[in-house]
Amino acid sequence: MDKMEMREIVTEKIEIREDEDGKRTLSGYAVKWEKKSHVLGMFFKFREQFKKGAFADSLKNDDQRFLWSHDVSKVLGRTKNETLRLNEDDIGLRFELDLPNTSLGNDTYESIQRGDVDGVSFGFRKEDDEIEEPEDDLPLRTVKKAKLLEVSAVAFPAYPDSEVSARGFDRMKQYDEELKEYRDEKAAKIKILTIL
Repeated sequence: MDKMEMREIVTEKIEIREDEDGKRTLSGYAVKWEKKSHVLGMFFKFREQFKKGAFADSLKNDDQRFLWSHDVSKVLGRTKNETLRLNEDDIGLRFELDLPNTSLGNDTYESIQRGDVDGVSFGFRKEDDEIEEPEDDLPLRTVKKAKLLEVSAVAFPAYPDSEVSARGFDRMKQYDEELKEYRDEKAAKIKILTIL
């Protein structure tokens, strides 16, 4: 499945530093490992978490961008030229971004420094996941491997009452459809066996 998914979180803190040479650096976490999301999904509700190492292959092999609000025409940095540095640590996927000396870089710096923007979002393509269905809670999707496409600074999550939200492709809807198809197939086989 090559559908892009996005998750947005309000961070505990986007750190911003400026050295004596005027170099401005943002840092923070795009995702924290094995932390359950708030309820996601438009049609079928579920929770989600990411396993430590989910982005390891992608970080080695791909070129990610840091964007302003998912706008591909507003690139603030990228891993290829090391203006964006991404690494997985024990807490999660950490980013460091050297802001460009451009009007977009200056506006980003000012908006984050003032606290107007405190959200981080990331776009990814799932490569491997598993879904558990605990009896006492909503289904839990654990993303074990994913291709990281981009990280973005965002003004607010898509659903302001939650820290994490989903837009676009609904993996749980697909899972529910697959499960229904499987159950229907099993029921049809049982019906045939009872007729014989």
